Amino acid sequence: PDGRELHRVSDEAKDQSYVLVVLTADQLAHTYFPLGSTPSKAVVRAEAAARGLTVAQKPDSHDICFIPDGDTRGWLAEKVGAQTGEIVDRSGAVVGRHDGAHAYTVGQRRGLSLGIPAPDGKPRFVLEVRPVSNTVVVGPKEALATARIAGERFTWAGRTPASSSFDCHVQIRAHAEPVPARAEIDADGVTVVPSVPFEGVAPGQTAVLYDGTRVIGQFTIDRTVSAVPLPA
Repeated sequence: PDGRELHRVSDEAKDQSYVLVVLTADQLAHTYFPLGSTPSKAVVRAEAAARGLTVAQKPDSHDICFIPDGDTRGWLAEKVGAQTGEIVDRSGAVVGRHDGAHAYTVGQRRGLSLGIPAPDGKPRFVLEVRPVSNTVVVGPKEALATARIAGERFTWAGRTPASSSFDCHVQIRAHAEPVPARAEIDADGVTVVPSVPFEGVAPGQTAVLYDGTRVIGQFTIDRTVSAVPLPA
């Protein structure tokens, strides 16, 4: 009665709803996904083989298609340039230097080349990447826990939620497990509080909201609140 809806496919391992969520209501009204109810890709391959299609045994693609050599760091350096900068801890103290903030991702542990060890001797992880100041922030693994995410840029897949406050499941990566959460919509955008903290959230990621298999909508994360306050 309210128009087309976008849902997860039957084969969750091949679900693409996380990226298809950007389709508008008008686009969904003119879109058809014929394989949505297919049990698995193996069934599709079997039918393709039976019909003599050469793509039946074509390997799945796992890498970024426009970076065939897999050197993402080098590709980014060529596009945005490489500039040395500081690696700091949560208090702002400089603990190392890097050759370009673009080469780091939230949650990264290896390859940090820190000159000053942590006081407790434990490994440190990338907690935040600040591209404007070309700064990388590191800290303990537990500081990756995120208690709240929010964003002002959002879209709805099909219809607008009936309420400005509702329970849902939220997925913050293409293949991450959805987490039960509470969503609030106000003049500043969408805010989500998960039932258990997210781990390793970075501004720019997409948060997709689900009601069962139905896709509610998405927003670009631009604000986060750590579940582990900075020690006084």
